[in-house]
Order: sequence, then structure tokens, then C-alpha cells
Amino acid sequence: MISLDPVPHPIDALPAHGAAADIALIDRAGTLSFTELEALTGQAAAWLTARGLAPGDRVASWLPKTRMACVLPMAAPRAGLVHVPVNPMLKRGQVAHILADSGASLLITQSARAGTLEAGDVPADCRTVLEDEVTATDVMPPSVANPATLAAILYTSGSTGRPKGVMLSHANLWLGAISVAHYLKLTPADRVLGVLPLSFDYGQNQLFSTWAAGGGYAPLDYLTARDVVKAIERLEATTLAGVPPLWVQLLEADWPTETAARLKRLTNSGGALTPRMVRALRERFPDADLYPMYGLTEAFRSTYLDPSLVDANPDAMGRAIPFAEVMTVRADGTRAGSGEPGELVHAGPLVAQGYWRDAERTAQRFRTAPDWAESGGMAVWSGDTVVEDADGLFRFVGRDDEMIKSAGNRISPTEIEEAVLSGGEAAEAVALGVADPRLGQAILVVARAVGDAGDAESALRERLRRDLPSFMQPVRYEWREVLPRNANGKLDRAALKAEMTS
Repeated sequence: MISLDPVPHPIDALPAHGAAADIALIDRAGTLSFTELEALTGQAAAWLTARGLAPGDRVASWLPKTRMACVLPMAAPRAGLVHVPVNPMLKRGQVAHILADSGASLLITQSARAGTLEAGDVPADCRTVLEDEVTATDVMPPSVANPATLAAILYTSGSTGRPKGVMLSHANLWLGAISVAHYLKLTPADRVLGVLPLSFDYGQNQLFSTWAAGGGYAPLDYLTARDVVKAIERLEATTLAGVPPLWVQLLEADWPTETAARLKRLTNSGGALTPRMVRALRERFPDADLYPMYGLTEAFRSTYLDPSLVDANPDAMGRAIPFAEVMTVRADGTRAGSGEPGELVHAGPLVAQGYWRDAERTAQRFRTAPDWAESGGMAVWSGDTVVEDADGLFRFVGRDDEMIKSAGNRISPTEIEEAVLSGGEAAEAVALGVADPRLGQAILVVARAVGDAGDAESALRERLRRDLPSFMQPVRYEWREVLPRNANGKLDRAALKAEMTS
């Protein structure tokens, strides 16, 4: 077991704590030892340094889970640059926004992906290179950067508008890795199957926490649940992280008893597990410890529920993870009492540095911690309502913003509405999240058509299949002659949501 080291380090120098098998990465190309991983990271960093980029320049990567995609989160900060991972599921419109918003100087991708981009998608001052070109013989040593130095920008959708970039320092990433490796009790003997996107803080942390503990990480781009089952058997994986929709799929798959028994640890975030799902996972994987977790990109992760408490408290979020101070705060800023609803506020060294080039939204979400908090400085005011019970366990009550959480993704309704309206098939539109047993929430669009509603929907579905990634596709359309408005003349989103979810 690793020690819980509170001293932050540069993220590019994660140590292998006596890896018995000395296997850091297992992929289609074979395996990498920790020595080889260190060399590849140093070579990628040396290549980046030779590109003439200035310290702090942004390097974007738009890749599936290749070996280079696994190395860049450490190589870019080692070179004094800021890594901007782009979800491989995104389409050209979303990619263009992230490149422009981040001010990326370099995009590392593959030829097939680069071929989908159109003129103007890549800023004029951003070079595009293919991952195969990232080669060097020189090896750059680990950095000695100040742990407060910006290391990464992870893009997540806001409650309104386009995705916003969350700024993460070396210390944010390092302490998140140590925290998770500690409470998950990861060891050098563990093999972690990585099915989550590396652009997702949950997925990226799997890399860092696994390697911090000296374990082996196996990236997997999968199409079906059966692919995951086969990979667990082939790779002898001990640990699997997922979001609720994935667990639904996996529970419907056929599992050889021996394969299910290989898993010793299951972790969940990106949406709450239902009590029914908890019971099903416990039955299917009786030898695995189950770790329900709650997180938000702005502070990485706030709570986890110890496996020993899951059966008796299947609806609980758990307690604060190491290095996090989590509290329930009344509207007047005072501490909420036991069992009293309040806003979840997260303070401590895991709190991010704010939103990239967005002072207004940073000021809304990142505010000074309450005077009575043990941790001073900046805190994340989540907008989520929770209660803390007398036993010290937090429980989720509701989300104050209008975010749609589908298949583990936080989706801006405004971005969906803009996409729906951009083609002229609809005159007005409101996007809502409605309960769905597989997705958590499904996207419903209530709209007023231009012309025949049937023709409009057919054309709209065809266009959005080209313009939006699969997880942002509306599942259902509700067509109206008139959409309700509130006293201010705005579309009455609250009334529509109440109607659609009643």
C-alpha cells in the first residue's frame, strides 16, 4: 500500500511504488514497464520541447486510447506545457470550439480524425500533427515545476453555453492520484481496465492513481459490453471503473463465473447507483468491493462510500475523500445541521484553479470557503443540494442547475438547443433531461416546427447524427404549436420540465 503523501509533486513524475510485476501499461502493442513508460514520457516531452512552444502553451490531443494518449497527460506538463485532452467522441464542431477557446498551439491526432475537420476548424496559429510523428531519441527528465503550475485544461459542459475549461494544476492531479490510490487500496498487483475516456477527469485519474500505486493500466476502446467481459478475462483485470449506464449494460451481459470473480474492485461515479443496481452488482460480482463516488470536475471528487457501508446505505454518497473538506452550507453561509438540506461546498487542495479565460463563471462557482471551514482559500460551491446525516454520511438531494446528466456525461441544454435551431427545422426548442433506466437521463426536446413536424423531425435527426456525438443525441421530440412563456417573455423551461417529468 502506498503512503498518503500530502506533499504535492509535479504530475509528470508519478512514482511506481515497488511494482512487483513492473508492468505499467498493457495495450495492443504489448506491455510497457515503468522504466519504459518513463522513457516514452521523456521522449514525448523532448519532442514537444523541440517544437519551439512557449511555456504554458496549450497542446490538445484528439485521440482514442492509444499509447500516446496515455503518455501525453504527463509529457505535456513535463515540457512546461498545458495538456488539453479532447473527447474522441466529439464531432468537428465541438473540437473546433475547444481548440479556439483553449488557444491551442498544437493538435495531436490521427489522419482519419484530422480528415473530418473543415477549413476554419483549426485556428490559423495551431499546428496539426499526427501522433506517429511524435518521436524523439532524447529523453527529457522529470520537471521541477511549482506544483501550482497549470498542467491541464479539461472541458466540461456548463449549465448554459459551450463547454468550459477547468484549469488543473500539477498539485490538483498529483493529490487526486494519491487520494484515490489510497482509499481504493490499489497495489502493484492490480490491473485496472480503463474503459472511461481519458478526457474525463474520472478516466484520467485512473491512469495517475494506478501508476501512483505501481499497478498496471490497460486502456480499452470498446463497442459492446461483451468486449469489456472479454478484456477482463484476457487481461486478468482486477479493477473496473464505470458510470451507471455501463453497469446496466454489463449486468445484461453473459459473465462466466471465473471472469466475474477476477474483479476485486468496482468504482462508480458520473451518476448515482440505484439500490436495485447496487444489489445486482453485489450479486454478480460477490468478490468485488464496490465504491460509489460523487465528483465534479471543478474539485475532481468529493466523496466515496466505503464498501463496508454500501449494503446498509446504498443511497449514500459517503464521506470526504482524502485531501477534501466537504460541507453542507445554508443559503446564508452557515453550516447546515444534521439532516438539513444545504449546498455541497468542497474546499481544500483538490479545488481547481477556475475556468479557463472565464472570470464571470469562475466567480459564480469558485468562491471563498466559509469562515468556519477548516480549509481556507477558494472553494467550489457545487450547486448541488445534499444532506449530511448524524452518521456523517452525505446523501444527494438534487441538482440546482439545469444540466442533463446522460450516460455519465454532463450536457448543456443550451448547446443542444443551439444545435437543434441551427438548421432551421425548428423555430423554438427547449432541451430537457427526463429519467431513463439505462442512461440516467435521456434528452427530450420540446420544439415548435417550421412547417410539418414530421418532416422537421426526420431532417433534424439526420442532421444531428452528423453534427453531434452519440451521447448528445435527443432521444425524443415533442412538437407543439405554441411553447409556454413566463412573465418575462422567456420560454418557460420550468413549466415544460414539470409537465414532461410529472
